[in-house]
Amino acid sequence: MSIDFHARKNKYTYATRTADEGWARAVSAAVDPRGKRVVDVGCGGGIYTRSWDDLGAQSAIGIDFSEQMVAAAREKAQGRPQVSFQVGTAQATGLAAASADIVFERALIHHLQDYDDCFAEAYRLLAPGGTLLIQDRTPEDVRIPGSPEHIRGYFFDCFPRLAAVEAGRRPTDAKVRETLRRSGYTALESTTLWETRRTYEHFDDLAQDLANRTGRSILHELDDEELKTLIAYIGERTGRTGPIQEKDRWTLWVARK
Repeated sequence: MSIDFHARKNKYTYATRTADEGWARAVSAAVDPRGKRVVDVGCGGGIYTRSWDDLGAQSAIGIDFSEQMVAAAREKAQGRPQVSFQVGTAQATGLAAASADIVFERALIHHLQDYDDCFAEAYRLLAPGGTLLIQDRTPEDVRIPGSPEHIRGYFFDCFPRLAAVEAGRRPTDAKVRETLRRSGYTALESTTLWETRRTYEHFDDLAQDLANRTGRSILHELDDEELKTLIAYIGERTGRTGPIQEKDRWTLWVARK
């Protein structure tokens, strides 16, 4: 089974965290967000849309194809007049051409079969000289072994079939670069970053987060009994102690129009 992004029960699954300071440093090193018009495509519950506002963006618009997640994003962004959300897709956002200085796509493209239409839409949105930032995991990122810091690695140690799911959906650096060039982008760069997902004071807090499958679409491939097995497996390897600082490795591509 896979996650249903449109289900009410999953409304807040991508809305409850705050972005890590390490993420803020990484994106700020790639592009200066101050005074810029940012479009966050595939925004989910708006965690990173709000973060662009915190970094000084002139405006931050989140786009997602799930009405439930857009509703959650609006709730969480109350009191932020520069932040707004609307329903749209990565291929058709509904926004005006040349209306963005930065287009941001985090954890989006691994849900797409191909990237041409997505990158073309981002190119259309960008003003001349604008920047597209793509953050996702490559197969190399997800093959890092599990550890108390890299909890995600334990998913694949415990259930090797999940590794095949990841291998089939994660973007390769070569494919991303090839599609970006084909779409007209220049000055292509990429880097890796470790982003702290969350710090848990106690293992039980992590266990509850895993049980809820919060922000982890891969866990929807497991049934409830398998998920219990995974949580027990992770508990054994972390010693069920805290605090636990969960980190994930990502690849960040930077492309200019």
